Amino acid sequence: MTPSLGLTGSMALWRAYQRALTAHPWKVQVLTAGSLMGLGDVISQQLVERRGLREHQAGRTLTMVCLGCGFVGPVVGGWYRVLDRLVPGTAKVDALKKMLLDQGGFAPCFLGCFLPLVGTLNGLSAQDNWAKLRRDYPDALVTNYYLWPAVQLANFYLVPLHYRLAVVQCVAVVWNSYLSWKAHQL
Repeated sequence: MTPSLGLTGSMALWRAYQRALTAHPWKVQVLTAGSLMGLGDVISQQLVERRGLREHQAGRTLTMVCLGCGFVGPVVGGWYRVLDRLVPGTAKVDALKKMLLDQGGFAPCFLGCFLPLVGTLNGLSAQDNWAKLRRDYPDALVTNYYLWPAVQLANFYLVPLHYRLAVVQCVAVVWNSYLSWKAHQL
């Protein structure tokens, strides 16, 4: 493949994504979140945990795709709309306010819901799920603060609302790999 052909293909894919996002923003955002959550799990299983293809847990990947489509996409996409109504504007100070609300309020709640939801889907008892949440939540939240404040500040300042979930989900491929690994440690 020549570099120009790869670039042409990438640009055509980007234009198709933009058209779909314009026509069906909610559906595209949810499907993007689900796809990238699944990719994060594949990366977690193959590159972090080094399971190999024979030991890959397809059901786990499917669970992460479903979580992306049914929980992460709708919740985060909805949160961005609410946040834009709470703090209208695109100035630097507005982006800072959005980031502080996002990281100070939303992120702790989101992680506090996400981790037990994965535990429930993995069949953990309420007692085991609670113990796992108590064990994993502090580390996940601290790790969140290493990555997301800077990403969200740039996202809220530079990226139009309808692209924010996609931008976050692209960065989140790495984060999803971490979350998948963290959520599936027993």
